[in-house]
Amino acid sequence: MALRDILPTSTWIFPENRPNIRKLIEDHQMSLNDPGSYWGKIAGELFWYERGGRVFQELDEPPYGHWFSDWKTNISYNALDRHVAGSRAEKIAYLWEAENGEKRELSYAELYEQVNRLASALKKLGVKKGDRVTIYLPMIPELPIAMLATVRLGAIHSVIFAGFTAQAVATRMTDSRSKIVITSDGAYRKGKVLELKPIVDEAIKQASGEIEKVIVVRRTNSSVTMVPGRDVWYSEIVASGEKYVEPEQVEGTHPAFILYTSGTTGKPKGTTHSTAGYMTWAYYTQRTVFDIQDRDVYWCTADIGWITGHTYIVYGPLLTGATSVMYEGAPDFPTPDRWWKLVDDYGVTVLYTSPTAIRMHMKFGEQYAEQHKLSSLRILGTVGEPINPEAWRWYFKHIGHEKATIVDTWWQTETGGILISPQPGLALIPLKAGSATFPLAGVEADVFNENGESTKPGERGYIVIRRPWPGQFMTLWNDHEKFKQVYFSRFPGVYYPADYALRDEDGYFWLLGRADEVLKVAGHRIGTIELEDSLISHPAVAESAVIGKADPVKMEVPVAFVVLRPGFEPSPELKKELSDHVRSTIGPIAVPEMIYFVSKLPKTRSAKIMRRVVRAVCEEKPIGDITTLEDDTSVSEMKGAYEELKAEINRNKS
Repeated sequence: MALRDILPTSTWIFPENRPNIRKLIEDHQMSLNDPGSYWGKIAGELFWYERGGRVFQELDEPPYGHWFSDWKTNISYNALDRHVAGSRAEKIAYLWEAENGEKRELSYAELYEQVNRLASALKKLGVKKGDRVTIYLPMIPELPIAMLATVRLGAIHSVIFAGFTAQAVATRMTDSRSKIVITSDGAYRKGKVLELKPIVDEAIKQASGEIEKVIVVRRTNSSVTMVPGRDVWYSEIVASGEKYVEPEQVEGTHPAFILYTSGTTGKPKGTTHSTAGYMTWAYYTQRTVFDIQDRDVYWCTADIGWITGHTYIVYGPLLTGATSVMYEGAPDFPTPDRWWKLVDDYGVTVLYTSPTAIRMHMKFGEQYAEQHKLSSLRILGTVGEPINPEAWRWYFKHIGHEKATIVDTWWQTETGGILISPQPGLALIPLKAGSATFPLAGVEADVFNENGESTKPGERGYIVIRRPWPGQFMTLWNDHEKFKQVYFSRFPGVYYPADYALRDEDGYFWLLGRADEVLKVAGHRIGTIELEDSLISHPAVAESAVIGKADPVKMEVPVAFVVLRPGFEPSPELKKELSDHVRSTIGPIAVPEMIYFVSKLPKTRSAKIMRRVVRAVCEEKPIGDITTLEDDTSVSEMKGAYEELKAEINRNKS
């Protein structure tokens, strides 16, 4: 649906009295009526070797198609050469800091030289257009350098989060058939050294394929085994590299990268993104959603190992010529105010982080944020999961000082970039705590019921995207049939993201979590995010994780793990109070069967709660791979809480 069809004229919105809202509606309508002209104009702000043919080409298998298939460009050129040749050569591209206080600054000119030298070294090692390069690095400048050097040659990078096990790395290497691996001796996390090179060595043994070279960055000066003839030091090959490598002219549909999903429910899926469509979308969304100005200092706190880092730490910021903060380390090390100190030290104006991280800081208490001015912030973004209203308000009040605009964004690995979000770069609209507001240009979003029909206002259903957009992924690497089956068969003719959502009476979109994170309790559908929001809205609760546990009568019952705020202690009385709170805010059917008090939840290093771990504890099943957890003691604590409560229940029964 177009925005003019979504927005009711009888409520707050009167386009004739709100020029900025009218511009938002007209812009969206134009992008749907004539996508070729609209995206051709946006793409015209970037560099192209050739601009030929249609912007969008429909295929025989709708609704999918190709963007800029007859155009030629290079994403590395657009991210670097374009700025170096212009006025941004000396502008800072990255302000990098590690948790031990180590710092580096890289201007666009310095980044350009480092990328060219590595590209030259890769070329000498035989890397050419279409080859795959696996990158397994921590959050250090060499990571974006490696990505940009790879695409400069027309090769395809596959970045793997530097926390996955050897088996996970091997699976991804095998599927992508990589010939080169770029890694480091180790990484720093909470004052400890994490070894990475041994993981790569073991992964190569497990992988079916031939890794020709392993390039190793010296990061921690850890002792590593270098395999003669295969392993080379990064510093040595870069030092001998040429200062300039001609960028490969690639077709718009040439793959830029493969990014694998976590693989928690089966074989990891190799999400494959194009060069031109992805580049145009990353550029457009970075500019529109974050309103990037030349004076801004922008910080996305994600890890580059995930799509948020790809799009909004590397490609989006560099394509728009932004200055970015890049941080290697935990958000609470050595003290809980580390992030807020970085904001003040660098004068961060735009901050993009996850709701989980916000709730973690809520748990620490606002006194840590109050130690810092945070006056430079003008835009606060959230990403990765729906944000509950309580966390939204805390973020707005204690971090943004009720002055910074909040952009709550919805998108996925597969979408390449943000699809639904406020757009301060285009129009200021009234915000609602917890709503991602409206779709961006080119995004025709709707909410379907089980029968594929548009839902009524306030009625929950499945969010769908009715037509292609430039950032949409092209396929799953080596598995195009699965691509069609997973994403386009549930509701034929539209893209199905498998997320639950609703539109309210004002047309605002509210994302309610994964469709597979919806409980069915005695025939009633209850979203886990809705239950978590209810618990977090209680003044005693800092964080919560809710999962469904099988029940012979109700099919499923909610089970909650709760982290309390400072000043509150676990007690039977508080447990009853929380149950009553859920009963009063949602209803009796939603009251958790069990509530467990823990001091921390199992989270990845990118601050996402691993609900499959929570579910495995409650179902007393094997936990599986937990190498990506920030702190694996959270699992033993959770198990202990579960066993203790189970014993208490059994004692009461007897």
